Amino acid sequence: MDNKRIDQIIDKHRGEASSLIQILLDIQSENHWLPKEALGRVSEKLEVPLSRTMHIASFYKAFSLVPKGRHAVHICMGTACHVRGAKRILETVEELTGLKPGETDVEMKYSLETVNCLGCCALGPVIEINGKAHGKVSVSDTSGVLEHYK
Repeated sequence: MDNKRIDQIIDKHRGEASSLIQILLDIQSENHWLPKEALGRVSEKLEVPLSRTMHIASFYKAFSLVPKGRHAVHICMGTACHVRGAKRILETVEELTGLKPGETDVEMKYSLETVNCLGCCALGPVIEINGKAHGKVSVSDTSGVLEHYK
């Protein structure tokens, strides 16, 4: 992500330091992660110490300081999903993508994570991809769900 685009995002928020989290979310939304150079540019433009920007970027789980794939795949491992077969769904996704939780494929297509709860327990087991929940997923459904996100 170039400085021009970062500056446009900052300008959209009127260059206000109080918008730091939203600015970082916008950058990550487009870039899929927060490179150190982008954090430096944000700090400079907002006149916020880099240490504060880094603290925020590393504190919140929503932010990533390492490159992520175009499609964020979250497998719910909460109690309701677990008892309905979430472990088998996770194993199937691992098989299909070659990834373990916390990994991103070399093509930067998928990043796989497990989460403790997605808040839609009645739909378990749930796979969330790019913020869209896919509920009551069976092992045989898993491939089809991933296929929508090539």
